[in-house]
Amino acid sequence: MPFIDVRSQAQRRSPAELIEHLRSFRLDLKFSCGIWYFSPARTRFHDAYQPELGIESRLEIAGRLKEHGLAGLEAHYPNEINEDNLELWRTFCRQSGIQLVTIVPLLFWDKKFKWGSLSSPIPEARRYAIDLTIRALRLNRELDTYFCVVWPGIDGYENPFGIDFPTMRDRFADGLAEAMDEVPGVRIAFEPKPYEPRGRIIFGSTAEGLLLGHQVEARLGQADNHRRLEEGHALCGLNPEVGHALMGYEDLPYAFSLPLAEGRLFHMHLNSQPLGNYD
Repeated sequence: MPFIDVRSQAQRRSPAELIEHLRSFRLDLKFSCGIWYFSPARTRFHDAYQPELGIESRLEIAGRLKEHGLAGLEAHYPNEINEDNLELWRTFCRQSGIQLVTIVPLLFWDKKFKWGSLSSPIPEARRYAIDLTIRALRLNRELDTYFCVVWPGIDGYENPFGIDFPTMRDRFADGLAEAMDEVPGVRIAFEPKPYEPRGRIIFGSTAEGLLLGHQVEARLGQADNHRRLEEGHALCGLNPEVGHALMGYEDLPYAFSLPLAEGRLFHMHLNSQPLGNYD
C-alpha cells in the first residue's frame, strides 16, 4: 500500500529559509470525499430529505465528479464497504481513476459500544471493537489505501466523577496498538473531536491526538512496525477536522502546526461551517 514519506514536515527553517520555501513550494492538492456525503442521512432534528441511495448509486454520482477534481473516496467498514462489495469498489476505482483513500472502522454506531469501543470496560464489546479494527485494517492493506482513519466518537463519558481516566485511555491505546501489530504497515490517521455524540470524547483535542500517537507507537511490537519507527516514520498520525478543532476553540494554524512539527499530518477533513461550538 502507498507509504508516503512525510518526515519533511518536521523540518525546521530559519526565517530566511522559510521565506524562500514559501516562494518556491507548491502543493499538489488532491481532494477526497466521504461516500456518505452522497446520501445525507436523517439527523436528530429532521428526517432524511431524500431516499437513501445504495453504494452503487453513490459511486455513480462520485464518478461524474472526477473531471471537477474529485480524486479519492473514503468509506466506513462494514456498512459502506465490506467483503461482499469489494469487487464493486475495485471496479469503480479502476474505471473511474478515483482512489479509495481510507477505510474507516465503524467504531461508534453499534449498540455494543454503549460504553465505548476500544476503551470499553466490557471485555466482549472491546474485543469486538479490536476485531472490527483488525478487519478494517486488512481491507485497507488489501485495497492499497493510504491510511486508516480512526474516530472514537463513542469512547468517552458524560459524568466525569468516578471514572478511571488513565485506564480508559490505556484500554484504547492498547487495543489500537494490538490491531496495528496484527496488520503491520497500515498507518492510523486519528481524528480528534472534543464532544458529540459523547459529552466528552477521549483524546478529543489535537494535542491529545498527538499524545495518543506517542502512546500507541510505544506499544507496537511487530518487527515491520518497529523498523518504520526506527527510520523516523510516524505510524499513528492525525486527520484533524476543521469543524472538530473549532468546536474545541482551537486556533487552526496553531493546531495544524502540532502534527506538522512531528511529521504526523496524514490527512485533513475540511469544513466550511460558520464559527461555533457545534458540528
